[in-house]
Amino acid sequence: MDVTELDRILLAGAAVLLVAIVAVRLSGRLGLPSLLIYLGMGLVLGESGPGHIHFEDAQLAHALGFAALVVILTEGGLTTRWNEVRPVMPLGVVLATVGVAISVGVVACVAHFVLGLDWQFAVLLGAVTSPTDAAAVFSVLRRVPIRPRLRGALEAESGLNDAPTVLLVTLVSTGEVGEKGIWYFTGLVLYELVVGALFGFLIGWVSVGLLRRVALGSAGLYPVAVLSLAILSYAGGAVLLHVSGFAAVYVTSLILGRAELPHRLATRSFVDGIAWLAQIGLFIMLGLLASPGRIGLDDLVIALVIGVAVTVVGRFASVAVSAAPFRMPWSEQTFIAWAGLRGAVPIVLATIPLAAGVPQADRIFDVVFVLVLLFTLLQGPSLPWLARRLKVLDENASYEVDIDVAPLESLGADMLQVHVPSESRLAGVEIGELRLPVGVSVSLIIRGDRAFVPDRRTVLRAGDSLLVVAPSPLRDQTARRLRAVSRAGRLAGWFGERGREQH
Repeated sequence: MDVTELDRILLAGAAVLLVAIVAVRLSGRLGLPSLLIYLGMGLVLGESGPGHIHFEDAQLAHALGFAALVVILTEGGLTTRWNEVRPVMPLGVVLATVGVAISVGVVACVAHFVLGLDWQFAVLLGAVTSPTDAAAVFSVLRRVPIRPRLRGALEAESGLNDAPTVLLVTLVSTGEVGEKGIWYFTGLVLYELVVGALFGFLIGWVSVGLLRRVALGSAGLYPVAVLSLAILSYAGGAVLLHVSGFAAVYVTSLILGRAELPHRLATRSFVDGIAWLAQIGLFIMLGLLASPGRIGLDDLVIALVIGVAVTVVGRFASVAVSAAPFRMPWSEQTFIAWAGLRGAVPIVLATIPLAAGVPQADRIFDVVFVLVLLFTLLQGPSLPWLARRLKVLDENASYEVDIDVAPLESLGADMLQVHVPSESRLAGVEIGELRLPVGVSVSLIIRGDRAFVPDRRTVLRAGDSLLVVAPSPLRDQTARRLRAVSRAGRLAGWFGERGREQH
């Protein structure tokens, strides 16, 4: 490759990326996951479309797909609200393990007994189509104000179910499940998930301590450090311990996301941008790998039958069994079942048998590609309507304030930048009513185009930005107090330090 060819590639890549960015706004207006537009762009650019780009390297697609999933899971963990996920984490774990097993069994039986497919093909279809997709779930549900515990359960499930399904698809593709038996697989899944999560917790805990104590030379290095530590968790778990890197990176990101790290907002914005880039590249690449001319009527029939089996029968059965110990109302179970969106993950998983040379692997890929397109188009736009019908919307949700931290090393203090959104109950509260810890002061308020030093009687307004100086030992306590007032208003003290949370 010479410089001239590089220039052409950069020109085409920048143009495609800009079109994809503009498409985000269109997908938001239509209520569709953006993956549908990106997959469509890949098809247009591919060998069957006007672009005529020939791409059929399944192993490269497999590797790049896993790399993109690592970044997407990192962003998901960093932006997930821990107070929502923590109470429903047991449900998320059950959905990601027992629920996936039930779904795989249902789909495999339908594929074998109804469609007459051989067992390897049937089990692979079940394993590939059962997991929900983190990118699709995160992008759609964060626009639908559902109850926090429903959102937390769905996000936890989508962040954790990649690990067992990747392992199952790999073992079935190589024939190891048939050779070593189901008990070997079950033990291996438990080992990879448990040790992977523990390794992710260890990396996250150590990372938080390091980032709080080490003053980096530039604010721009903090986001890079956080992303690098998350990737280190994935790679370290996979290479050194041979455990699930996906479980490790998700747990590490959850810990980093809930910690009050320096330049937290800048970090989240940076990783969010990188995750968007990963999603765009991933979906377009998968669209390039697909070949619409290869898809026949039989493939469409299989995709429809398997889609109904996994979306309706398998998903609802897995949610009913998984939620039974938690006494969840049927309306919430119904919404969780229908909101289990498939996206890039099933298509990426379909590249595993394709890269391994499994017989009819190209047919599996085609069936899964069609299934994802059709059922994401059906499920995505219907979620807001279904949430209203089932009455699972959180109409009175008040959103926590975002707090960014900049270290002031010479003073042994931190400066917290707080923005007051329109939904926050900080609006209307006087500075004195915040009851911040002794030694903490609100040094400046930025309101519109002017800044001023407040006194105790200054009333906060929606849209204000506050600069709060806190001694480093009091930083976390101050942040918790501000979030408590954001949720419960000036009476937050009556409900404890954390305020009154929605469940």
